[in-house]
Amino acid sequence: MLGGVLAHLDLDAFFAAVELHRHPELRGRPLVVGGDPRSRGVVATASYEARKYGIRSAMSCSEALRRCPDAVFVRPDHRAYREWSRRVWEVVRREAPLVEQIGIDEGYLVLADGDPEQRAAIVQQAIRDQVRLSASLGVATCKVVCKIASDMRKPGGITFVPEGAEAAFLAPLEVRRLPGVGPKGEERLAALAITTIGGLAALDDDELGRVLPGRGWLELRDRARGIDPRPVSAEPGEAISISSEETFDVDIADRAELHARLRTMAEPLAESLRSTGRTARTVTTKLRYPDFSIVTRSYSLPVGTDDGAQIGELACVLLDRALDQRPSPLRLVGVGVSGFANHQQLTLGV
Repeated sequence: MLGGVLAHLDLDAFFAAVELHRHPELRGRPLVVGGDPRSRGVVATASYEARKYGIRSAMSCSEALRRCPDAVFVRPDHRAYREWSRRVWEVVRREAPLVEQIGIDEGYLVLADGDPEQRAAIVQQAIRDQVRLSASLGVATCKVVCKIASDMRKPGGITFVPEGAEAAFLAPLEVRRLPGVGPKGEERLAALAITTIGGLAALDDDELGRVLPGRGWLELRDRARGIDPRPVSAEPGEAISISSEETFDVDIADRAELHARLRTMAEPLAESLRSTGRTARTVTTKLRYPDFSIVTRSYSLPVGTDDGAQIGELACVLLDRALDQRPSPLRLVGVGVSGFANHQQLTLGV
């Protein structure tokens, strides 16, 4: 790991931005990338014109249509997004000495020596010139501050937090903006009248232990104070994954049909692995029931695979295990792979 000033880079409305390059006639119109608004699809992302109507990721497409009847809906094309993402990160790696990609549209980087804001602007401009996409960057001395800062001046902004100013930058922000504070944590903090990151940072050990037990909260309080020693690593972590899922117009109970859907999803995942020279050890199947509850089942192979048939078969086995425990029609199924290795390995049968 190299030292230096860090940045979090986040591509602005990435899926929508790619679709606007593919369909320039839609520029200026509210664009939603997601499922069918007449069924039960969800919003993957929305253009900034659509966001003016309160449309956000994970919202139902029917609600998005209600909020903006003039919105244009486009089905996601994940193969295209992966290709555009690959081009972006090739550019970033030419401009930064160390890059840790944590998703298709975001990652951390160590900036080259020099003025931090200027170095970040060089990366931003290179993406704009070479791939014609907009990115926002947060620049600081640690990951958590970079991550929060990158969201401050979207789209296309750069927010720089100098060394020594981390805690002051975070203090007035709403506590839910701190990664790791979920809805339950926010409720428990609100019970103490703590609504800002600074309020969490000010808790002493005894206060923290009474209301938020567990050592994880000590780490979270450190981050609220702008203390985050996690390094930028060029190696992808186990949490990085790629996945595909489908929400059905009508709940499906037939296992043969569900198996077919999973096998169809597995092939593009395998193609993505092969195209990047990777294998994956862990396969995860996701199920959503009619009551919106979600169940996931995972299995880790002894050796990584890039075989779509093997991924699909294992996904079906995991689906059957879950349905044996809780039989029901399903609203959604999905399959994902993780635990990547950066080189090809021999694959083993399931």
